[in-house]
Amino acid sequence: MRILLVDDHAVVRAGLRRMLAIISQDEIFEAETGREGLAIARAQNLDLIIVDLNLPQLGGVELVARLRQISVTPILVLSMHAEPLYVTRALNAGAQGYVSKNASPDEMLTAIRKVGAGGRYIEHELAQALALQTATPASSLAQLAPRDLEILRQLAAGKSLSEIADLLGLGYKTIANNCSLIKTKLGVARTADLLRLALEAGLK
Repeated sequence: MRILLVDDHAVVRAGLRRMLAIISQDEIFEAETGREGLAIARAQNLDLIIVDLNLPQLGGVELVARLRQISVTPILVLSMHAEPLYVTRALNAGAQGYVSKNASPDEMLTAIRKVGAGGRYIEHELAQALALQTATPASSLAQLAPRDLEILRQLAAGKSLSEIADLLGLGYKTIANNCSLIKTKLGVARTADLLRLALEAGLK
């Protein structure tokens, strides 16, 4: 398999490399940022892309959505976040699988095999939590599009609309219009209310 690892921590990429070497002689590509990951995905014929959600410059959910626009390569999210909201965000953006970094090596390998073969896989405990999820700030955010969530994530990180526009490669007016639409979807009137919902849901 030809696998792309997108994670800003070298130690995580090294650990995945060692794990994969146990089961096969995979050809591994690595990227530290979402933009690097996109460039490699465009240039290489890949069998699987493993993506972290907390990436510099371009967040993981937005990256998954952009990868889905340019390729049908299966995407497995490997994240520190073990909450249903993040699973829903990743799947809605186009990922085929989701595993937290708390998962056992055996479960991680199972996810790699299943998603790499074109199937779907959600870590067992997360799948149970997702099934039991009730109406919460997290579930209200789950209705948003990947780009909406990325804008919220950047707002929660203290970025201005101009900075978000630069990060996403979009115009200021586009970002401002998106913010207005997000407020309408969530039934709030102020940017402060958006930030409150994002923080309550643990969006960061």
